Order: sequence, then C-alpha cells, then structure tokens
Amino acid sequence: MSHQPVPERYRGVWSRTLLETPTQRDDTSLVLWMQTELWHADLRIPQAARGDRIKAPLSAMSAPQLQALALQSGFCGITQVERQAPDEAEVCTWHRYLDYQPPGLLPDAGWMVFESNDRVIETGVHGVYREVWVRLPDSTGPCTFREQADAQDPARVTRILTAGRYIMQARPRACAWPTNTLPGDTLSEVVARHPTQASSLLDFEVSFGVLDGEDDLRWTLHHSTLPERESAL
Repeated sequence: MSHQPVPERYRGVWSRTLLETPTQRDDTSLVLWMQTELWHADLRIPQAARGDRIKAPLSAMSAPQLQALALQSGFCGITQVERQAPDEAEVCTWHRYLDYQPPGLLPDAGWMVFESNDRVIETGVHGVYREVWVRLPDSTGPCTFREQADAQDPARVTRILTAGRYIMQARPRACAWPTNTLPGDTLSEVVARHPTQASSLLDFEVSFGVLDGEDDLRWTLHHSTLPERESAL
C-alpha cells in the first residue's frame, strides 16, 4: 500500500492531556505521539506503571513489577490521513507495524479536528472516546526517520524518529506471541498465562528523549517502556 505524506499540521510531538470514554476519564497517564512525514511512534505509560518505578533490568524485577509494566502501551508505524467528504473532519489511521500490546480487534483510527495549530481533538471512529492533544514546543521543524538493524539479529530493526528537539525509538521484542494469544488480548493477560516468558514478552522498547546540546547531538531518554533506559544517553 502506498501512502501520501502526512500534512504538515500533524507533524511534531503531541502530548495527550485528556482521555474521556463512557466509563473513564484519564488526565494522569503519560501519552506522547511523535509524527513525522509518514512514520509515527507512540508511548503510553499509565499512572499505575509510573508510581514506584524501578529502573532495573526486566530480569531483576518481581512478578508484580512486571505486571505493572504490562499496563503500558506503545507502537510505531505509518500514519494515513484522509478526508471522507468535503464537509467532514479528517480521519487519521495509525497502521501499527510494531506494537507493545497484542493485536487489537479494530483499526486504530480517529476523527481529527484542529481547534488551533497546536491543539487537536480526536474522537473514535471504531470506539466511543475523546482525546485532547497539545503539541509540544520545539517539536516542529525538521523531522527524520531511519532504521537500524541489530548487529546480532539483523531482522530485529529499531525505528528512530526525530521531530525538532525530540527523539523516539521503537525496537520490537525478539520473541513471537504465544500461540494461544488472540486479537483483543491484553499484554497483562498474556503475561499472566505465561509468567516464565514475562521478561521476553516485555522486552519491547519505545523510548522518548530530548536533545541536550546543539553541537554534539546528545540525547537523554526521559521515558521508556523499559525503565532501565530512562535517563540513558
């Protein structure tokens, strides 16, 4: 499938300030979406996975700590923006090529309405929800995307995106989903069924960082699905 470049107004880093559903209101989760010309990366760490966060390798964590990490989500792929009719809002579809959570039952798509250049409201196409997104300062300007193969496992490719002063990278897990994993399962459910594979199932990185210096291009990773990566250069 060929894709058109994402309109300029979508590019940059967006922070979700509010999620509303018929049963939930969330304004405490850390949710960051980076959008480049085609590729996106998305990181979501709920409050339950942020409290008492231990920056240690997965192998050193207890079962409850691993279960808390399983509440996170993150994904990376191609974004498609389409207008259904001249008088309708645009539909943004995020095609997830890498996903921290198991495959979902429905596509990830939302109606997008820009209230200003730096504030957009998303409502669900396949579900009932409303999200408020605000663009981070210093995230507009040049956007880049590149791929980096693992030296020991060339099939395991990390996607690296930048937008303005920010960087995101996504690296898939090495293992496949257990054979009894079904679309719509959560990672928490899969880990509970396969506790001996927890570390391997959680070894999926989506990290977000900020450029520290103008000249040496040093990045500090502030947030990650892998806590030991946080504050790493």
